[in-house]
Amino acid sequence: MAEITASMVKDLREKTGAGMMDCKKALTETNGNFDEAIEFLRKKGLAAAEKKASRIAAEGVCDTFVSDDRKSAAVVEVNSETDFVAKNDKFKGFVANVAKQAASSNAADLDSFLAEKWALDPSKTVKEELSSQIAVIGEKLDIRRFVKYTTNGFIVSYIHMGGSHAVLIDVDAPVNDATVEAAKNLAMQIAALNPKYVDQSEVPADFIEHEKMILKEQAMNDPANANKPEQIIDKMLIGRLQKEMKEFCLMDQVYVKDQELSVSKYIDSVKKAAGCDFKVNRFVHYITGEGLEKRNDDFAAEVAKQMGM
Repeated sequence: MAEITASMVKDLREKTGAGMMDCKKALTETNGNFDEAIEFLRKKGLAAAEKKASRIAAEGVCDTFVSDDRKSAAVVEVNSETDFVAKNDKFKGFVANVAKQAASSNAADLDSFLAEKWALDPSKTVKEELSSQIAVIGEKLDIRRFVKYTTNGFIVSYIHMGGSHAVLIDVDAPVNDATVEAAKNLAMQIAALNPKYVDQSEVPADFIEHEKMILKEQAMNDPANANKPEQIIDKMLIGRLQKEMKEFCLMDQVYVKDQELSVSKYIDSVKKAAGCDFKVNRFVHYITGEGLEKRNDDFAAEVAKQMGM
């Protein structure tokens, strides 16, 4: 076995743009043969992938996978650089496969997930398959996050506008047409109004205290409250905080499909009509690109720049 030196790794990295560990692995696998190591990286898609690592990937889609028995599911977000690629069928197919793999994964975090064998080709890891997709599609792609659910109840998903929003909702109820339809309605509610918690019992105490502090500062800085005693302002905050909690908590929200009902009242009507219990255990709501830096340049300008125009 040839000795793999730091200089060899450095040279291969400069030639291909691949990561140092990937270069070391390529040289080890090819017994130090530089040309074969380049070919190894190209086959894995790594040579092209790393060159795009500094680009911004804030477009993309969210997708879900739910098992046939509705007992396990996953939601994923995979990002691309442009909306053009996000609408590409090949890219969307890759994201669907990522979601399917996540639903059967035992990975506790993203790094572990990326290190798993790719289910459709166990000769690769998930990360290597991602790199292959980058090489084919020609943009930086990023598997940003995933959540997996398993349940004793059932799971329903909702995808909005081709993957701009994705929701999983875990419900404790028997599976029938009425309960599944109700769960789908609630998943749409979550996508529309973006609650953070199922009900107020889930809201952390430190979150409530933080919101109180913000509301109090807002009230104190309002000229209309300049002459009001602090005790009066504190009483005012109770009402404001309750109103805010109704926005944050699913059960307290106004039901979007019937403004006369709260979500909790809607669920009461479902239980009565279906003749069974119905409880929302948890939910997750992904919004594509949420919190990510967006590209400032436009696609046409980038093309012109690359063509030297």
